[in-house]
Amino acid sequence: MIESLAIIAFAALIHASFQLSVSMLTLLSGHAIGSKTAHTKLLRLTNAFALGVAIMTMLLLSFFALLVQYAFQAPVPVIAWVASCGLLLGLGLAVWIFYYRNEAGTSLWIPRNLARYLSDRTKATKQSGEAFSLGMTSVIAELIFIFTPLAISALVLVELDTDAQLLGILIYVVISLSPLVLVNGLIGSGHKLSHIQKWRETNKRFLQFSAGAGLLILGFYLYIDKVVAVTVTTYGAF
Repeated sequence: MIESLAIIAFAALIHASFQLSVSMLTLLSGHAIGSKTAHTKLLRLTNAFALGVAIMTMLLLSFFALLVQYAFQAPVPVIAWVASCGLLLGLGLAVWIFYYRNEAGTSLWIPRNLARYLSDRTKATKQSGEAFSLGMTSVIAELIFIFTPLAISALVLVELDTDAQLLGILIYVVISLSPLVLVNGLIGSGHKLSHIQKWRETNKRFLQFSAGAGLLILGFYLYIDKVVAVTVTTYGAF
């Protein structure tokens, strides 16, 4: 069980390295501060946004686990692990190449039409309910990248008992949300957004490299552990 939870935690750490939700949180905070929003209301907006991200992440992971449970009987077949490892390796290379645009700042891979839509939604957000919805939307908007860590975690979850599954979901949500909680805490304690953004710009290539490397490492590890080891064991049984 410890190994399975460690895999889930590592997948969540990769999820945490993606930056769309953090970018939208800082943008939301910047608009609120620029419009002279009271600090207590700013905190309500940012907390609601973070809660929306947490709820959507939990729902997606639970939904993927349910799909896997209906599709496969534990243990998960080797072919599913082979496909998942391929996705991890391909996504790791894609993150290295495409995740940040080749321009100043922290502009992400997302199409400009989608970026303008999210920016407009962020500017128009004035109430906690809207911020909550925006947080959920940010998770959906980055699904193309977080799909694979979520899917890997779902494959691992279905091989655990019920109590361990709940613990695994909790671990994934907490770790994947940690950068957002950190930035939210910095904003709430009065740190300047310019300092936060400067740190993000300075370290964006490190975050990009770490995310891609994490995907590749997880892909190779799972291939050895779930494909090669199982195949060798099965072959030896004959």
